[in-house]
This record gives sequence, C-alpha cells and structure tokens, in this order.
Amino acid sequence: MRFFDLLDFQDVMLFVFPTLLFILLFAVGLAHTHFKMRDSEEREQRIIHVFPGDIAERDGPVPLLLILIIVGFAFWAVFYALGRALVGGPF
Repeated sequence: MRFFDLLDFQDVMLFVFPTLLFILLFAVGLAHTHFKMRDSEEREQRIIHVFPGDIAERDGPVPLLLILIIVGFAFWAVFYALGRALVGGPF
C-alpha cells in the first residue's frame, strides 16, 4: 500500500473502466463485423484443412472489432506507460 490512498484508487479505476469498455465492445462486436473484400464470400466457403473429427478450417476475414481491440490496447499501453512515467513512482 502506498502512502497516498488515492493513487491506489486511481490505479484500480484505470484498470476497471477500460476492462468494462472492452467487455462491452467485445459483446457488441460478436456480430461478425468485418471489411468486405471481393473474395470474402469465397474465402469463407473454401476449406483449407480438415482436422480429425471432420472439423474444417476456413480462411475468414479478420473481424473489425479484433483490429480495434489490438490497436486500442497498443495505444492504451503506450499512453499508460507515458502517464505513469510522467507522474512518477514505481510501476
């Protein structure tokens, strides 16, 4: 525990709210939203590999939500590290 209790509260809030936002976006984005390309339909139907148990692997497009989550995580990590470095204190 740190000398100032407010810093612990701020760290918890910086963890909780982005996590809740991520869960909400992930739940909404499960609607398979993705960029439509010319070969999207053909890629979704073409079977690349068949595993034991008749499980088929297809090459579908990357969902837009997954791209946004990865980019958002990268921005959050950079800005969080910069913010903590400017404020000072141990990580």
